[in-house]
Amino acid sequence: MREQEGETPGVLAQMYVEKLGLWGESEPGWRKSSLRQHKIWRPPTDVFETEGAIVVKVEIAGMARDDLSVSLEGRKLTIRGVRRDSSAKLGYQQMEIQYGYFETEVLVPRAIDEEGVEATYQEGFLRVRLPKAPARRVPVIDAEEPM
Repeated sequence: MREQEGETPGVLAQMYVEKLGLWGESEPGWRKSSLRQHKIWRPPTDVFETEGAIVVKVEIAGMARDDLSVSLEGRKLTIRGVRRDSSAKLGYQQMEIQYGYFETEVLVPRAIDEEGVEATYQEGFLRVRLPKAPARRVPVIDAEEPM
């Protein structure tokens, strides 16, 4: 969609999305929960690999550990929680910090040692370390009968 001269980039695209009732499904960083009526935001998430692990780093400042949940099902890592706004009743002049429920999902790109998974929260970042599973050596045996 081509923007008209003088408009802020993204304004027409935003209006188009709102008109179609798709707000939340296509806005970056937001999605509507199928289970809840409120919006769920997605925090900035980095995934990188070290020699011995896959590391997921999520920027979620201002959280309490009790408001965070980390789960691993197969190769899907899910991080969710809620960032509470203690000043919700104030009249804002500008509001850019996202509050409320959040969720991010990461598909782990390789086999990991599930027993060794660790999650730490420090200085506004949640860091989940997923140790790589050791390579499994498959023994070759002599067959009794020819194939």
